[in-house]
Amino acid sequence: MLRTKSVHEPIDTRADGLRILATRFRGRYMPTSRYDVWMPSLGPSERLLRSVTSGQLSWPTFAREYRRELFLAGGVDSRNRTIKNHGQKFALRLIKTLARKGPVTLMCHCESDERCHRSVLKKVILSSRV
Repeated sequence: MLRTKSVHEPIDTRADGLRILATRFRGRYMPTSRYDVWMPSLGPSERLLRSVTSGQLSWPTFAREYRRELFLAGGVDSRNRTIKNHGQKFALRLIKTLARKGPVTLMCHCESDERCHRSVLKKVILSSRV
């Protein structure tokens, strides 16, 4: 089961399962007890995050660009001719597999899922694309 919630919400060890902080910034004074794993590469880029928070990007445009970022090839891809990482595909597949076996919770600092990248991330992970 794949869930989402704010890292500031109460911890429910049974329902939350593996708690993944999916943000570029961990946050000052954020105790590591609030999450099990920090995966900054699953958060939107700083440029994209600044653009949506400043109002330069609409939410649909942000969501589309964030999905695109998740699958961008990185430095590892340029150094390997045959095996391509294609962005975060491996991490997304791993999370999808773990969520089939038990609870996994994607977290960030936003208070609600309404306009938060973690809701987009959840949809991407549950899609057949990964």
